[in-house]
Amino acid sequence: MTLLLSFSNSAITQLVSLSRNPILRRPQFSTMSTNSFRSHAFAGNPIKLRTPKPSDPFSPASALKTLKTLLLGHTHEPHSPNFKILPFRKGRPLAGSVRDSTEPNWHLAWLGFGDCKAFLENSEVNLSEDSLVYLGSDSEGDGIYVVYWAIDVTEAGSGLVKELGGRQFCFVELRTLMVATDWENASAMGQLAIAGHARSLLEWHTVSRFCGFCGGKNILTDAGRRKQCSNELCKKKIYPRVDPVVIMLVIDKENDRVLLSRQSRFVPRMWSCLAGFMEPGESLEEAVRRETWEETGIEVGQVVYHSSQPWPVGPSSMPCQLMVGFFAYAKSLDINVDKEELEDAKWHSREDVKKALTIAEYKKAQRTAAVKVDQMCKGVERGQSLSSDFNVESGELAPMFIPGPFAIANHLISSWVNGVEAQVKQLASSISNL
Repeated sequence: MTLLLSFSNSAITQLVSLSRNPILRRPQFSTMSTNSFRSHAFAGNPIKLRTPKPSDPFSPASALKTLKTLLLGHTHEPHSPNFKILPFRKGRPLAGSVRDSTEPNWHLAWLGFGDCKAFLENSEVNLSEDSLVYLGSDSEGDGIYVVYWAIDVTEAGSGLVKELGGRQFCFVELRTLMVATDWENASAMGQLAIAGHARSLLEWHTVSRFCGFCGGKNILTDAGRRKQCSNELCKKKIYPRVDPVVIMLVIDKENDRVLLSRQSRFVPRMWSCLAGFMEPGESLEEAVRRETWEETGIEVGQVVYHSSQPWPVGPSSMPCQLMVGFFAYAKSLDINVDKEELEDAKWHSREDVKKALTIAEYKKAQRTAAVKVDQMCKGVERGQSLSSDFNVESGELAPMFIPGPFAIANHLISSWVNGVEAQVKQLASSISNL
């Protein structure tokens, strides 16, 4: 027992030491200029930090009660929260753009309750309690709270788009906003997380209209955060769907090469980590080993957790994927690519990967996307490919490049290039022996 406690204290001391290491607490990307992340893209939602008590005036239940009162035409009661509503159309959030100094910055275009109601009525669509989904709340000080909602206005038609365009608002693809987000701006990253959360919930509502058990129609409960079958003999509760995906950076025995792959849908010369969906009845580690073997024929031994990232920009049939990132250490080297899954897979040296991170102009791509959003909000849309800015340096094409800092694949690869991976592995080995 004494030896175990001694070792445990040592491991805990190491964990505390590493947690204080700024490299681990906030990953640095020295190979990609000076940018840094406070959290993964789509994580760190500022209005979803805690669940309010049912009695709070900004809780889902209380907010829904106030919403029903407003829909009946009554005014706000004393101390009632303000409502802000974010419209979505075909999975795209409503956004606006402002210029900070000389560079544009996008923002979510929240509408007040009255404005949203009027816009929809002009499009012959009635605002109802079943059309709004509760997102969270925040304090504005002096006891004033704001409650945030999302709404799908796809059925409102093009007239609404034109009317909102008069305010220089535009429905923008979430992926475009993801690239356009300044990752050094905590407020911008927070807005991206809110938009991702809202899209996930709205898409889930779209694909879960009927009970999978009896076929009855599902109805909204808990202000849109849950559903329940309307069949009195069933009444099955349905919760928002999350699809877990393992994503792994496979590292060779000498720790000087990593296995990167290409899919046919990738833009030219882009390489990334292996990834795959979990299957029922397997652990995360087992999923890493299985997916790596199936796609490349590489046998994996030790699997070490790195971090996770919500990923709400996939197909609408999968409202929100959760990317769970790992370092995976290969026990074999010979590659046998499954051509149905991948276009190619190769071992890449540390120097080549470091160069790919160094020359990729991620900041330029972010600014290009921000300009695109700005122009869209003003009614002008450029037809330029954003990927062209990821891999160009002084007009020369890079031989390879890695996904941008908004993707967990970039975090995994950057951590390995900067040597953080070795510290994570050492800590994981210590803890596994407790």
